[in-house]
Amino acid sequence: MKKLAILAAATAFMGSAVQAADLKMATLPANLSQAITMATFANIVSAELDDVNIEVAAGGAATAHMLEVGRGNLDMSMTSPVVYNLMKGGKRMYAKTAEAPALAEDVQLLMWFPYGQYHFAVRGDSDIKLLDDIEGASVFLGPTGGGAWNAAYGWVKSTTGLDAKAGDFEAIDANWTTGFQAFLDGSVDVYVTGCIDPCGPFLQFTETESVRFLGPEDTSGAKEWLGKFRYLDDIPAGSYKNQVNDGPVTSLNTAVGIAVNANVSEDVVYRMTKAFWDNLDKVTSTAPWAKALDVKYAARQQGMITMHPGAAKYYREVGAMN
Repeated sequence: MKKLAILAAATAFMGSAVQAADLKMATLPANLSQAITMATFANIVSAELDDVNIEVAAGGAATAHMLEVGRGNLDMSMTSPVVYNLMKGGKRMYAKTAEAPALAEDVQLLMWFPYGQYHFAVRGDSDIKLLDDIEGASVFLGPTGGGAWNAAYGWVKSTTGLDAKAGDFEAIDANWTTGFQAFLDGSVDVYVTGCIDPCGPFLQFTETESVRFLGPEDTSGAKEWLGKFRYLDDIPAGSYKNQVNDGPVTSLNTAVGIAVNANVSEDVVYRMTKAFWDNLDKVTSTAPWAKALDVKYAARQQGMITMHPGAAKYYREVGAMN
């Protein structure tokens, strides 16, 4: 019996060792709120699970990262319902990547979280008071051709009729880092980013400058464009100490998520998902934006992407999905 007990213990140890994982996650530049959310996930999981370590690389585009998750070169990246559907259909930015639809089969979901309201920002003393006033202005919409650029472009066009592609305003070509730097330097009139308030770029900016967030005069034209996965959301007044808006500003929001390679084991993904949600409250005092994360939001069915079985197991246990 003693030999059998020793053998059982050894087998159990070997089984747990097989589940040990060094995982690679890619996300957006580190100062963006989506990257901070994903890095927070990685930090909590790595701290709570002795046998799981997540290495986070910040920078680049989520659209490209998703292809690498499908190829197995990355274990996790950011995703969104809109972008995943485009990858699955081989459309838009994936039209020239013939393998994209097949790679999408190996990209699954671990969780959704809010991208954050799109903040169309100008200096507080700018003559630009509404989104409708940006005709002729220089605007950073996001990295050209990326999902954020397309969303910001579509919001402006659908609510104001102004079209960057027709030359109504100048959409500068820059990445996230240089786009924000251009706003800091005053070489671009309008800076656009989506984030959960309070977020780093505007906390930094309002240390020395005032800021105004721009909403459109009328949002009725955006109803059809918003579709299934985007929604109206307000930026509250008083989110930043030098914010000049005296009331809420209507903008758009959407879901983004953490995509995971389908071949990461069910056990590992289950334990990562559980570790994050069971310990998220430990960081909300130092990361107040984390209060916007919700387990039921995380488990919604959005778009064509399927939930990883390990994540689904946890969400069913806590009643967040059927």
